[in-house]
Amino acid sequence: QVQLMESGGDSVQAGGSLRLTCSASRYTYCVGWFHQAPGKEREAVASIYMSGGLTVYADSVKGRFTISRNSAQNTVWLQMDSLKPEDSGIYYCARGRGLRCSIAEIGDYEDWGQGTQVTVSS
Repeated sequence: QVQLMESGGDSVQAGGSLRLTCSASRYTYCVGWFHQAPGKEREAVASIYMSGGLTVYADSVKGRFTISRNSAQNTVWLQMDSLKPEDSGIYYCARGRGLRCSIAEIGDYEDWGQGTQVTVSS
């Protein structure tokens, strides 16, 4: 298993920005960011290939969120801009299994971090 840990969550006003960090204990092929709003299902936000840096985004965050990585540091960031109240919730990072690095199937991911809380107020 790869140990993953999220950090950077905070309380901000709508329109503000946060940068979340996912730190991994060792190299992994793919990392995804996920959002779980209170009382709702966990949803994929973005994913990134750690080697080549190719990214995938959910439609809800395109143009607002940016995922990036430093493969040498085993670190992935999620830059969140133009935050909306509906972005509030717990953000998790997880390891993607296999060759693909997609946000279409949450079952492709494992070794979930503990999550970091984001609260966006209006």
